[in-house]
Amino acid sequence: METKTATSQQPLSIKEKIGYALGDGAANIAWRGVATFLFIFYTDVFGIETAVVGLLMLVARSSDGISDVLMGIVGDRTKSKYGKFRPWILWTAIPLGAILALLFTTPDLSNEGKIIYAYVTYFLFTLIYTANNIPYGALMAVMTSDDKERTSIGSFRMVGAFTGGMLVQGALLYLVATFGDVNPTVHLEQKTADSYLVTVSAPHDVPNANIKTENGIANFKWEDANVEDQESSPTKSFLMEADFEYTFYVTGEENLTEESFSIINQKKGYSTSIYIMSIFLSLFMFITFLTTKERVTPPKTQKTDLGKDLQDLIHNRPWIILLVIGLLFNIYNSIKQGIVVIYFTHYLHNQLLAASYMVALTLASIGGAMITAPLGKKLGKKKLFIFALIFSAFFNALLIFCRAEDTTAIFTLGIISEFASAIFPTLFFAMLGDAADYSEFQNNRRATGLVYSAGSFATKFGSGIAGAIIGFVLSAYHYNGLDHTTIVGAIPGIKMLMSWIPSVVAIVAALLMMLYPLNDKVLQKINIELNKRRQLEKSNSTEDQFEEVL
Repeated sequence: METKTATSQQPLSIKEKIGYALGDGAANIAWRGVATFLFIFYTDVFGIETAVVGLLMLVARSSDGISDVLMGIVGDRTKSKYGKFRPWILWTAIPLGAILALLFTTPDLSNEGKIIYAYVTYFLFTLIYTANNIPYGALMAVMTSDDKERTSIGSFRMVGAFTGGMLVQGALLYLVATFGDVNPTVHLEQKTADSYLVTVSAPHDVPNANIKTENGIANFKWEDANVEDQESSPTKSFLMEADFEYTFYVTGEENLTEESFSIINQKKGYSTSIYIMSIFLSLFMFITFLTTKERVTPPKTQKTDLGKDLQDLIHNRPWIILLVIGLLFNIYNSIKQGIVVIYFTHYLHNQLLAASYMVALTLASIGGAMITAPLGKKLGKKKLFIFALIFSAFFNALLIFCRAEDTTAIFTLGIISEFASAIFPTLFFAMLGDAADYSEFQNNRRATGLVYSAGSFATKFGSGIAGAIIGFVLSAYHYNGLDHTTIVGAIPGIKMLMSWIPSVVAIVAALLMMLYPLNDKVLQKINIELNKRRQLEKSNSTEDQFEEVL
């Protein structure tokens, strides 16, 4: 049987760890795709106001506390030949891919209709993600009872997560440019070495046109604007009528030709690209289901008692602290992810460079995840968590001093900060397993799914709060992604969201982590005691079976 406690201390195979990691790769195609691109998609492509989007994300996430706890309860009580948690990965693989595709679909609706559609699809996304992600997270705790092996699984998991994130963050904008290309007619008149007068037209209406050069470093200004007036920067996203000629100046890039320009239908580009990503998401989930096993089971004497499980949970001090810390570091990471494309689009005037930036950060994240296990063994999870929070926040805050042309500095600070921030989720999910062990140690009861509901709640509600913060800050600066005249005035808010605002949240999390009670010495004591209990339970079970035979 695949739930035998006897193998719960054995090292897991590389195949199983990679298979498990692919599940978070799939989840992050959805989660990082939503965290990074949905806000700008809603405001700059779908045409919903920033404050409305911020409120939507906050309201949707506010319901997650209830749904996450309920899913944890359901997971703990699921009985199937595949275990408690693996079946949910199978059952939600296709629905999660489908709802992600619907999130980035743009039906032709009124403004009120768009808001209703966004609310319905976003709420469904959070519910399906919950049904998938809480069992997925809890699965790590029942694959092995060895806390060091869990840290190793956590490192594999985060490598998978960041690889999935890199897939969507690095490729999506290029896929949007490819699938959304409308084959425009371009006429080019060179004025100086790096200044051109460009006239473009499209063969059909483009509901959300985005004009780019091949290298993506040129600046665009409408023909009737003062070329030297930086505040007259034109929109790069607008309704383009068929066969109508649009004329603008392009500066800052040499050796341009007609072939250097492209016009992107962002609605079509986003939808087609996300549909493809959704297929990979479902495929990876199936692989995770097929390659993993559950080995750790609750004590055989444990009776189903929801009231007792909830009572144990609210008295589980390590879990309470992890819940708040998880919420805070997810707000930190989600603000950074949610503002990147807006920052590069409207501050650096180079949207495609955002893809390179996110790939660079993801590679740094993979490095941070891989080094977490050895650093955790040397420093302990608690100390490493605190150091990583402070280190990442410090370098991220320095981004406030970067000018638009300081590309090297922006990349350097972002990479250093992201290397440390990758340590947070790697440790967090391993520490939730420790909190489940602590509850079993204290109460002789285990509710792994309920404990891991903290992970999903922190991720989703933290992202919702981050979205609200982004929306409210940009709204305070009167940002409107479809009105270029509001964008320049919102640059100070965009810079703050990219730098010190999330850093303050990380510092608060570091201070709170100092209260976390499970150090390595305590965990070793818990692990020894639980192994004794399980061996005794196994021995008693064997004796009972022998007596039945006699």
